[in-house]
Amino acid sequence: MTSIGGAEMVDWNLAVATATRLVRPGPEVSREEARDVVAELRRHAKASEEHVRAFTRMIPEGHEPRDTPVLVVDRAGWVKANVAGFRELLSPLLDKMQERRSNTAGGTVLGAVGGKVTGVELGMLLSFLASRILGQYETFAPAGRDLPAGDNGGGRLLLVAPNIVHVERELGVDPHDFRLWVCLHEETHRTQFTAVPWLRDHLQGEIQSFLGATEVDPSTVVERLREAVQALTGSRPEGEEGEPSPSLVEIVQTPEQREILGRLTAVMSLLEGHADYVMDGVGPQVVPSVAEIREKFQQRRARGASRLDLALRKLLGLDAKLRQYRDGERFVRAVVDEVGMDGFNRVWTSPNTLPTKSEIAAPADWVARVHRKADS
Repeated sequence: MTSIGGAEMVDWNLAVATATRLVRPGPEVSREEARDVVAELRRHAKASEEHVRAFTRMIPEGHEPRDTPVLVVDRAGWVKANVAGFRELLSPLLDKMQERRSNTAGGTVLGAVGGKVTGVELGMLLSFLASRILGQYETFAPAGRDLPAGDNGGGRLLLVAPNIVHVERELGVDPHDFRLWVCLHEETHRTQFTAVPWLRDHLQGEIQSFLGATEVDPSTVVERLREAVQALTGSRPEGEEGEPSPSLVEIVQTPEQREILGRLTAVMSLLEGHADYVMDGVGPQVVPSVAEIREKFQQRRARGASRLDLALRKLLGLDAKLRQYRDGERFVRAVVDEVGMDGFNRVWTSPNTLPTKSEIAAPADWVARVHRKADS
């Protein structure tokens, strides 16, 4: 599907092998402590389902509460899970790039680089990300023997145990409270997709439309990938500072894609902001030290990062991800304050009631469009 003459655009197996070889193992814990952490995260994931559903009033129709499908993984496990998801989601883009590789002069550059080199570079980036993700609801996870599917077409909840332990130690917070706090955020994402049946297909359709509209030379993508690896390894030649490179997302935008990206940015801001709002809303009832955790966690974000981290965040689009948490949470809070939780939940009625990018920044406009027009 993504190869011509046996040459893959990306050697996915090599990407996994490279990432798992390079990723740091995480904080030192005894075997007994590791078992306890895994068991506690599973318990918290299960308990979070009830807490989130009660707070959000989002309950899948005809579904009774049940065991939450959750995988507690190490960093290498996160890499394997995400490579499978990336491979499935990126197929349209890779197919298109492969076609251009065989028919254009730009393809010569990519042919010289080869799928194996691209796989190594992707693996290096995944090793960087694998030490920073606390948890994730994998919306588009393919079913597999090693990684069983959750509900709603393959979604599953991942909790990265070594990263959670690392951050709770770094912040000096109560580990039991912090683990539950993280689970509340990720369970909110699972609830969003299981309680809103159309959401997964809508999001997947937007992403596939975005990828399908890509009109970029394959060599450009490879060059951006190489720049990310150079930033990661510190191998950029002296004096090559210049203007910041555009992110991997920014380089593949046609006019049609800019419209799609605006809608995607809005919905991702909504989902992330809603999860932050819920984790803090539920927190005071079940996480005694939630105020301390939130304050220290925000300080950790505000302290910023090294020059290397900042360069990679820009290149990978992670700086936009941080803005999504902040802007989305403000939107949710403002709407709930104005029309209550049931009024906010009208956002899940259909794709037409999702906020636009401009409405995320102006919640009153969404209220006026969805509520006042509907109620007049």
